[in-house]
Amino acid sequence: MNELRRYYDIIFVLTQKELRTRYKNLGLGYIWSLANPLAYSAVYYFVFKFVMKVKVDCFPLFLISALFPWQWFSNSVGVAWITYLGNAPLIKKVIFPRNLLPFVVSFQDMLHFLASVPIIFLFMAIYSKPFTWWLIPGIPLLSVIQFAYTYSLGLAISSVNLFFRDLEKLVGVFMTFLFYLTPIVYSSDMVPEAYRPYTVLNPVAPLMMSWRLLFFEGRMDPGLLGLSVVYGILFLVVSHLIYRKLVWRFAEVL
Repeated sequence: MNELRRYYDIIFVLTQKELRTRYKNLGLGYIWSLANPLAYSAVYYFVFKFVMKVKVDCFPLFLISALFPWQWFSNSVGVAWITYLGNAPLIKKVIFPRNLLPFVVSFQDMLHFLASVPIIFLFMAIYSKPFTWWLIPGIPLLSVIQFAYTYSLGLAISSVNLFFRDLEKLVGVFMTFLFYLTPIVYSSDMVPEAYRPYTVLNPVAPLMMSWRLLFFEGRMDPGLLGLSVVYGILFLVVSHLIYRKLVWRFAEVL
C-alpha cells in the first residue's frame, strides 16, 4: 500500500510539473489544447471538402471524431524522444521508477483529450447524431487502450533515443507516413477494395476507426476493438522488454 501511495504521489507531482511547463507564459492556457486540433480540422475540412471535394456527410464531425484522438497519439509519441533527455537532472539525482516519466506524458495528454470530448459532443448535437449507451463504456475503454499505445511507444522511443539520437528525426517521418496511412481525413471505405484488408496491419488504424465509429455512428466493432487490444498488449510487452534492457545505463549516457 505504501508503495502504491508513493507511485501516486510521484505521478501527481510529475503531472503538475508537465502541465506547468506546457502552459508556462501562455495566457490562454488550456484553450490552446483545443485550438490546435480545431485548427487542423479547419484546414483539412477546407482541403478535402472544397478542393478535393470528398463526399462525406457531416464532414466536420467525421474529421474531429478521429482527428482529436490522433492529436493525443501524435502529441504523446511525437515528444517521446525528449522525455528522458529533458529530465536528465531528475534522473541523475532522484531515485524513482524511470518509466513513470513517459507514463506521465501520456497521462496528461489523455486528460487533455478527455477535456476535448465535450467539443465532439457539441458537433454530435449539431449534426443530430445519437448519444447511444455505447458512449458510457466506449470512451473509457478506448482511452485505456490508447493510453497503452502512447505510453508503450513513448517508453520505447524515449529509451532507445538515449543511445540512438537519430531516432528523433525518424519518429517525425514515421508519424507523417502513419497519419496518411490511417483513415483519419478519409474513410476506410475510400481505400481501394484490393488494399482494404491490409488497413488493419497499421496498428493505429483499428483504434482510430473505433473512435470514429463510436462518435460518428454510436456503435463499436468487436473485431476492431479486439485488434486494438492485441496491439496494445503487444506494445506494452515489447516496450517494457526494451526499457528493462536499457534502463540501467540511463544515468551513464545522460
